[in-house]
Formats: sequence, structure tokens, C-alpha cells
Amino acid sequence: MSGMERLPVIAITSGEPAGIGPELCARLASHSCKARRVILGDRALIEARAQQAGSLVNLVEYQPSRPHLQGALEILHVPLNAPSRPGCLDAANAPYVLALLDRALSGCQRGEFSAMVTAPVHKGVINESGIAFTGHTEYLAEKTGTPRVVMMLAGAGLRVALATTHLPLKDVPGAITRPGLEATLRILHADLANKFGIASPRILVAGLNPHAGEGGHMGREEIDVISPVIEKMRGEGMILVGPLPADTLFTPGVLAGSDAQLAMYHDQGLAVLKYAAFEDGINITLGLPIVRTSVDHGTALDLAGTGKASPRSLFAAVALAMELAQRG
Repeated sequence: MSGMERLPVIAITSGEPAGIGPELCARLASHSCKARRVILGDRALIEARAQQAGSLVNLVEYQPSRPHLQGALEILHVPLNAPSRPGCLDAANAPYVLALLDRALSGCQRGEFSAMVTAPVHKGVINESGIAFTGHTEYLAEKTGTPRVVMMLAGAGLRVALATTHLPLKDVPGAITRPGLEATLRILHADLANKFGIASPRILVAGLNPHAGEGGHMGREEIDVISPVIEKMRGEGMILVGPLPADTLFTPGVLAGSDAQLAMYHDQGLAVLKYAAFEDGINITLGLPIVRTSVDHGTALDLAGTGKASPRSLFAAVALAMELAQRG
């Protein structure tokens, strides 16, 4: 490969500075990839965490107009608001964390970056700083003016999308509406076709209630909302199966031949995905005007600075971002 070859430019936000994100980003230096990888974060922080974790990293200052240097890991320096120690959250750095996202997003929107990959953030400390924050998915949707996005995690042969995301369980039934579910299925179907190259995706749809409502004896959401939407979308040519009981949807026989699975709420689908592919899982935000992937794990404050955190999810997220950017 020539050093002058034009490659996708992937922006990688290093996330919560007290967590494992900075050291996982540094470990990208040992992972080969046919893309320009640009780490967004405080340079001294990334280098210090790499040293603490026993990693070697040689960061090259990011210059947009410079040709790719083979094997280089580039750094776009964004300074911390306050010093950071592994495992010790500091609300003063919440604006720093969001500044990383804003810079990566703006670069994607103007074509400087081909895609963005996000290391984990800590929702709690961002909210404690006085900034309302539900999660990456919702934040990026608001910033891009996207009325609806879909959170999907992939790994171990699964692609699990969510009809609702970060809601208390008591609020889930009311959030599953015919218009909302229809919009979710349209986004999921379109991105499976356009971004993943699946011409006629086959999607399994979970019910909300145990046994998919047992004919109305355990709840009517399947009868009143989910089934009518499925029938409508089938009439438009989509290949949809369901509503299926969630306790058997993820068994091998039911999964066979499916391209994605739609769960009604967060833990219904992601408990299975993370059991099957915790270290290799990837989070993808569907429906955005940009490509965004992420790790499927949290900040792991207890592992920060120890070198024990696995980088495999980040490696997989970068690889998928590169693949989606090239296909798009």
C-alpha cells in the first residue's frame, strides 16, 4: 500500500478521560487498519494512559491536508478542562467530553472525516455537571437535526436494533406507538440495504410482553400496535417476522436466515447481544446523515490505567466504520 493512497479518515473520540477510552485508543497503534485513524483527545492524557497501561504509542499530529503516513496513529489535540486520574470522575471535564463529539461530528458533516467512532462516556458525570445528556445516540440525533435514529448493536452474527433506548421500564409501553415503530422499521430496513448492502433484509420483530402477549392475556401491545405495523410494512414488501416471544427469538432455529432483530427495549435485546459478543460487539447509530459506530461497553473505571481492558470492541468498531464509509 502506498503512503499516498487515499484512505477513509476515521475520527475516534477518546471519551471519558477517567475511563478506559484513552488507553484503548492508544492501543490502536498496534492494530493494522487500511484507514487514517485520528484520535480526538488530550495528547498528554493519551500518552500517559498508554504508559500506565504498558502500551507503546507514537502519536503524529493530525494535519488534514497531509497524506496518510502508513502505520501512523494521528492525534487531534483537544485539551482537558481539568487534570484527570484513572477511575476518578470529575464533572469539570464534561464539556471536554462533549467537545470531542462536537469536533468529530462537525468534521464528518463537512467531509473532513469519513466516519466517527466513539469510546465510552459516563452519562452520570455529564448530567452531574449540569448538562442534560441521555447518551451518544440521542445527542448526535439532536445535533444533526435527525428526528429519529435507531440504536443497533452487532456481534456474533447478530444485529440487534432497539425500538426504544434509554428509558425506565415503566415508560417503555407508552413509548411503543404505531408511528414510532413504523419509523424505526423504515430506518432499520433502509440502512441494512444502503449501508450494509443487504438487498432484501429479513427482520425478526420481538413482542413486548412475555409470550408476545399470549393472545392478549398478558398485554395488548402486540395486538394493538406491533402486529398492525408489521402487517402494514409487509404490504410494502418488507420481510418481517413477528411479533415473536423474546425468550425464543434468539434461539438458533429462529435466528437462522435473519439479517437483524428488533427488540422493544434496551435489555430485552442487548442482554443477549452482550452475552454473545461482549468483547467484540459494536454499537451503530442508524438513520444519521453520517457514519457513527462505537464500542458496546462502558467506561470501566475500575480497569482504567491497568492495561487489562480489552480493545477488541474498539478495533471492531473502527473496522466497521471503515467498511460502512467505503460502501457509502
